[in-house]
Amino acid sequence: MANRRLSMRKIKEVLRLRWELGLGCRQTGRSCSISHNSVAEYEQRAQAAGLSWPLPEDLDDQALEALLFPPTLPVPLSPRTVPDWPEIHQELRRPDMTLQLLWYEYQEKHPQGYRYSQFCELYRRWAKKLDWCLRQEHRAGEKLFVDFSGQGIPITHPGTGEMTFHTLFVAVWGASSYTYAEACQSEELPHWIGAHVRAFGFFGCLPKVLVPDNLRAAVKKACRYDPELNPTYQAMARHYGLAVIPARVGKPKDKAKVEAGVLLVERWILATLRHRTFFSLAEANQAIRELLIKLNQKPFKKLPGSRQERFNTLDQPAAQPLSGPPYEYADWLKARVNVDVHIEVEGHYYSVPYPLVREQVDVRLTQMIVEVLFKNRRVASHARSFQKGKYTTLPEHLPPSHQHHLAWTPERILRWTEKIGPCTAAVAQEILKAKDYPEQGFRACLGLIRLGNRFSHARLEAACQRASRMKHYRYQSIKSILTSGLDQQPLTTIPEPPIRLHPHIRGKDYYQ
Repeated sequence: MANRRLSMRKIKEVLRLRWELGLGCRQTGRSCSISHNSVAEYEQRAQAAGLSWPLPEDLDDQALEALLFPPTLPVPLSPRTVPDWPEIHQELRRPDMTLQLLWYEYQEKHPQGYRYSQFCELYRRWAKKLDWCLRQEHRAGEKLFVDFSGQGIPITHPGTGEMTFHTLFVAVWGASSYTYAEACQSEELPHWIGAHVRAFGFFGCLPKVLVPDNLRAAVKKACRYDPELNPTYQAMARHYGLAVIPARVGKPKDKAKVEAGVLLVERWILATLRHRTFFSLAEANQAIRELLIKLNQKPFKKLPGSRQERFNTLDQPAAQPLSGPPYEYADWLKARVNVDVHIEVEGHYYSVPYPLVREQVDVRLTQMIVEVLFKNRRVASHARSFQKGKYTTLPEHLPPSHQHHLAWTPERILRWTEKIGPCTAAVAQEILKAKDYPEQGFRACLGLIRLGNRFSHARLEAACQRASRMKHYRYQSIKSILTSGLDQQPLTTIPEPPIRLHPHIRGKDYYQ
């Protein structure tokens, strides 16, 4: 308003200089710091309004502005037919659909309608009135946005009454905004993968691209240009034939769909359930599923239809079919093949084909199976065992009797131990003899040789002598003797422990 009054004061000064003092347009413009063309325009407007100098005393700035700058008359409405912008917006979600093709269809029905350039401009103006997340170009059946919500749902322990909060997994389709949500035990990798598998089952179809945030369960190492995905998450995507494109770090608009979906779930589901008490995740997820159906059937405010209807007409027909068995969660590890042609996985030893000795392999660990992969090719598969220190060996993985890979043979191991001493060689012989396959004892024998390098050959020989006396032919027993210093104590005959008399012990006379 202050600028407008200043403008009116300057116009009054222009009229005074022109009509009262008789200055020219250029002199008046220099005096008022405006162009001479503006001076001429203001004078013409005043003459057209019937004004003269001096101006009437009751003419204030607002009235003067109304006389000089009268409001423009509204342009008559165009007789052209206005396109159905919501329907056009929905049609653009379909794969390979363009605005030009929709304009052709509009022209066939309305030949006197808008030309193509004005058609596009009017659509863009209409689209700007929508929320930003709705104005993104999402192709039908293409992207599924996934994330965890920041707000959790409380679960009460039925025995102790202790309350714990469990996060919500949310998945939202790009084109239809069709939403899935469930409460998870935690944000750890097993629950992240399991939530995806259950979400795919709920949808009954698969997207082409998954768009997660940069949480640890999805992205092992975040990078703007080449993020490193979690191996298990990547394996799940490969199982279903999906691509994973994480959102850029610090760019929440890349996943605006799921951000809006999380907000809706918190408002329409968590807020609705805030007064209910749940004693298990299954009970909470049952209540969430009921409200989720209502949320997806709720009509849009600015677009026709609902999430359920748009999913049925847009995303589902264009999505990939869900076929085959569901993905089974697996951990991925890296291991190096030892000279005994085995790898160690959680304390158990599994055989690998002998040509891979000293190579690093990938291990896929499920609840039932241990798979070994080398350069993305499976080279071994075993039933998982939870016995610590035991071996699972396939005979075909061992080198043939006439071909010893890298010369790792029992004879070579025994020759090394004989250089330390006869007792050490005897213990090594017993270790190899106790195994189903001699190669299973290579690791323990090499451990003996390293103990000799650590404690000296003389001490190792003394420890093996003591272990042989007690018939303890194990690497751990000999290491314990060396660590405790028993090998440096005199070796005497170990007496049998005396039998303690007790009233409950019947004795040998009882059975005569």
